[in-house]
Amino acid sequence: MKTSILTIALVAISILNINATNNKNLNDIEPVEITPNAIAQIFEWKVKTTKHTYSGTTLTLKEAQKMIALSSTGEIVKNKEVKSYLVLQSEMDNNSSRNYFWEVETKTGKAKGYASNQNYANKMIQLVASGDVIVSKTIISQPQQ
Repeated sequence: MKTSILTIALVAISILNINATNNKNLNDIEPVEITPNAIAQIFEWKVKTTKHTYSGTTLTLKEAQKMIALSSTGEIVKNKEVKSYLVLQSEMDNNSSRNYFWEVETKTGKAKGYASNQNYANKMIQLVASGDVIVSKTIISQPQQ
């Protein structure tokens, strides 16, 4: 019975996704003149310890090294890496085309999800953790694909 309901739901979702349209119009893209001032450098860092794997992005190499040190405090580091990427400054400053992953851990449980903006991610964390002590919270911003 459960598998039948799951199969029917999967088929219904598949049909809806087939009929989905993309509302982005390629003619609406504004041309950007690429100059040295229009390019920004970001650093993606990742550290693997005996307990967890941590990762993120920063604007400077010094910040990346600091985040690696902070996230791996008290743990044995197995591997760490920092990669440098060049992105358009206009894409970096445009928050309307980003997804925000949020995660919160309280004394009584964990919750995580996605939000369309940072304020909504913060509100979700506050709602989930209301009346409880927050042990850790994370908000990660990433460009929409």
